[in-house]
Amino acid sequence: MNLTVLGAGAWGTSLGLLLDQNRHQVRIWGHNAEHLAEIARERTHDRALPNILIPASLSFEPDLNLALEGAHAVVLAVPSRALRAIATRMSAFRGPVISVTKGIEAETGLTMCSVLQQAIPGAIPAALSGPSLALEVARGIPTAVVAAAEEPATARLVQELFHRPAFRVYTSTDLIGVELGGALKNVMAIAAGVCDGLAFGDNSKAALITRGQAEMRRIGIACGARPETFSGLSGLGDLTVTCFSRLSRNRTFGERIGRGESVPTLIAESRSAIEGYPTAQSARDLARRLGVVAPITHEVHAMLYEAKDPRRAVQDLLNRDSKAED
Repeated sequence: MNLTVLGAGAWGTSLGLLLDQNRHQVRIWGHNAEHLAEIARERTHDRALPNILIPASLSFEPDLNLALEGAHAVVLAVPSRALRAIATRMSAFRGPVISVTKGIEAETGLTMCSVLQQAIPGAIPAALSGPSLALEVARGIPTAVVAAAEEPATARLVQELFHRPAFRVYTSTDLIGVELGGALKNVMAIAAGVCDGLAFGDNSKAALITRGQAEMRRIGIACGARPETFSGLSGLGDLTVTCFSRLSRNRTFGERIGRGESVPTLIAESRSAIEGYPTAQSARDLARRLGVVAPITHEVHAMLYEAKDPRRAVQDLLNRDSKAED
C-alpha cells in the first residue's frame, strides 16, 4: 500500500521504518523542510534515533499535499496541540487515518480520533497505542501494542499494516479506552518522575502506578470506555513503561520538576513535545466536568500550572481521607 506518515519525529520515523520493512511504499512529511532534506541526504535521524540507518526506500516530502497524493492510509504522528490544524488541512482525504498521538484536546476534551472525525468527514479513524518507546522500536526490540477502531475490520487493517515478529499488534474495538489510556498515562508519568526527583523509593512509585491506573480507569469509564482496557497494553502496559523508563520524556520532565527546576524553563527548552504537560490541564478539566475524583491528576496540574511545590503536592495526596481500594 501507499502510506503517508505525518510527523518526522522519533515516533513517526520509527513507524515509517516498520511500514517500510513490511514492504509498503512509505512517505514521511514534516513541517521542517530543511530537517527533512538532512534526513533524506544523511539517511540518519541522529537527533531522535541515534545510530539507526534509514533505507533509501523511505522517502521524505515537505509539501503536505504531495505527501498525501495517492495515499491509501495516513498515520498521524504529530503533537496533540497541532493535530486538529493538520487534520483540517487534509479534510478532503477519504480512508483510514491512524492516530499514534497520545493526548486530549484542551479546548474540547476530545481524544485525537474524535478530533479526526470532526476535521476529516471522510476519515476512518483508528489508534495505535501501547508501551512502545520509539528508539526501542527502531532498534527492533520486541514490542507489543494495540490497534483500536470502532469497526473490527479497521482494527485488523491497522494490525496487518504494522504487525511484525518484533512488533506484535493486538486489536480492540474500545477506541475511546485505548486513546484515554495512552493520553492519561503521560500525566501519571510526570508524577512518577517527580517521585524520582524527590528520591522516593520503589514502594512510592508502585503505589503511584497502581492508584494512577485506578484514576485512569475511573475517567475512562465515565467517558464510556471498558474498564478492562486499562489493564491492557494501552493502560497498564503503557503506564508502566512510561513511569519507569529513562527514555520517557514525561518521566524525565517530572524528575527535573521534583529536583526543583522551573516548569516554564523546561517547556521552553524542550526540543520534543511533552504530551503530559497539556494533557494534565485537559484531563483535570475533563475529570471535573465528569465529576470524577482524580487526585493525582489534580496535583500534577497544580505543580505544572499553579507553581505548587512538589513536596506539598505529595503531602496533600498522603493527607487525603482513608478509603476502600477501588
